[in-house]
Parts: sequence; structure tokens; C-alpha cells
Amino acid sequence: MLTTKHPMLSYLTRLFPLWMCLSVAHALWMPKAWLPLNNPTLTVAILGVVMLGMGLTLSIDDFRRIGRMPRAVLMGFIAQFATMPALGWGIAKFLDLPPAYAVGLILVGCCPGGTASNLITLIARANVALSVIMTACSTLAAVVLTPLFTQALAGSIVEVNGWLLFKQTLQVVIIPVLLGVILNSRAPKLVQRILPIAPILSVLGVCLICGAAIAASSKEVLAHGGELMLAVFMLHFCGFVIGYLVTRLSGFNEEIARTISIEVGMQNSGLAIVLAKQGFPNLTLAPVVGAVSAVTHCLIGSVFAAIWSRFTPKNPDTEKSSPTRSHDTSSSSS
Repeated sequence: MLTTKHPMLSYLTRLFPLWMCLSVAHALWMPKAWLPLNNPTLTVAILGVVMLGMGLTLSIDDFRRIGRMPRAVLMGFIAQFATMPALGWGIAKFLDLPPAYAVGLILVGCCPGGTASNLITLIARANVALSVIMTACSTLAAVVLTPLFTQALAGSIVEVNGWLLFKQTLQVVIIPVLLGVILNSRAPKLVQRILPIAPILSVLGVCLICGAAIAASSKEVLAHGGELMLAVFMLHFCGFVIGYLVTRLSGFNEEIARTISIEVGMQNSGLAIVLAKQGFPNLTLAPVVGAVSAVTHCLIGSVFAAIWSRFTPKNPDTEKSSPTRSHDTSSSSS
């Protein structure tokens, strides 16, 4: 959902990993410039706009398409929510992370797929239509599964208010996405005017959220960031690899395996930052994990996409390959 038909905007949107790295680097270098953005209400509003942009690219037909590729969608859904929450908890335990980092990592693992995955899927010559459907399905399911898994896995580390997480997820994910779908259905002409700029606005929004989170704890990140970066790298790299291998071993073709690998490996880090700020206000370093995650999964995804883009998947099957109609427009939360 991070693509657009406008050539210049499309080019700028494809540089999303670069903008993310520059934002985080600048936030570490000049944190005071970013601190005004580190406001919980403003962060929620920015993510709401990002998720609204995602909703604007979706239609009822997108959800009907699930019936054309049910096994692939189900495979991706199971891989997403069975792999990443368990990895987040396991890596936190294995590295004996401090509570704030551990909760942040688990929260990232429990979040749905990020819509930047749609852009990476396009570059990787995988199935964009399936990627869009999987992102939409995991996003809608997150209103229940993200609070549920977070409470179950992080509850042994700190007290978790599952109901608060549920309300926050509903507020910043479901309501904006559904509003976007409704607008797309009821006011298509208006939506068509907005869509060309929606992807780049989403990129800007995610960069602002991540930069603000890094700036708020810049000293701690510079002093103790090595352990955090290792944990986040392990989470996303393992997500990509496990997503690919499980899909291939289940009998799906290369195109579907690439798509599910990307969907599993890339999370909605913007949502993780918002939920960390709202749900764990005493763990001031927890949101930083989401910011580091956004940079990390974009870089890993870009490397995989660059490799895969050199090789076109051969002989896709019907159900196991799924329709290959691409989505021309989209939006992220990395």
C-alpha cells in the first residue's frame, strides 16, 4: 500500500527505508528538534492518519478476494501470529533484556503486519494482491489478538492492562481503517484525489513517530543500543526466514513464500510505539524498540527484495499462487 501511479511520488515513496534511517539518525544527532513531536495525543493522531490512508486504498472487493486464495491467506495469518509473538518473547528471555526492552520487543512481535510490506512485496516480484489482503486481515484481527498476546506474554514481566490496549488498538487502527474503506465506497471521486499523496504522507507520518520516539530516549539508545539492535535484528530476520521456510515446506510456491515471508518479517512498528506509550507509560524505553524495529525491518526487507527482484518466480500455481493483480495505490505503518 505504499505505491502510487505518480512517478515522482512513487520514487520518493520507494526510498522509504532511506527516509527512515535519516529520520532516526537526525533524531539521535539533534533530539531537541524532535521532542515537540513526542506527545502521546499527537502520536495517536499521526498514526490515525497513516491508518486512514491504508483504509482509503481498500475496498469491499479486496476482502472478497480472500475467497479466491483462502489457503494462502490462512497460511500467512497463522505464520504471522504464531511466529512473531513467540519470537519476541523467546528472544527477550534468551537475551535477558531489561523489562522496558522486553515489553517493547514482545509488543512489536504481537502487532500486525506493517503496510510497508506491500512496497517491499512489489519490489521483490511477489504477490502484491495477497500482501494487501494479509495486511488488512492482520490489521483488523489486531484489535483482539495484539492485546491478548501482549497480556499473555508480557504479563509475567510487568502488569499489562489488556483492556486499555484493546481500546487503544481500536482507536488508532480499526476506526481509521474502516473510515477509509467507507470513504472509498461512498466518495470514490474524493478518494481518487487524495490517493496520489496518501503513500508519501504515510511515509512522513511513520518517520515522525519513530524519530520522536528515538529522540525522547536518545542518550539511552546511544549508551545501550547494541543489545536492543541485536534483539530487534534477531526478531525480524528470524521472522523473514521462518515465514519463507514454513510456507515452502507447506507446499506453496516461490511467489507466495516471498509474500508471506515479507508479511511475517515486517511489523506495524508505528502501532507498537503508540501502544507502548499509552499502555506502559512507566517504561519510557519501551517505545524505542518500535522505532528501532521500523528501521531494521525496512532494511532487512529491502535486502531480501533486492535479491528476490533478480529472480522471477517460475510457474505459479492457481490456488497456491493466488491472483497476481497488483494494487496500484497504498499507504504504511512500518
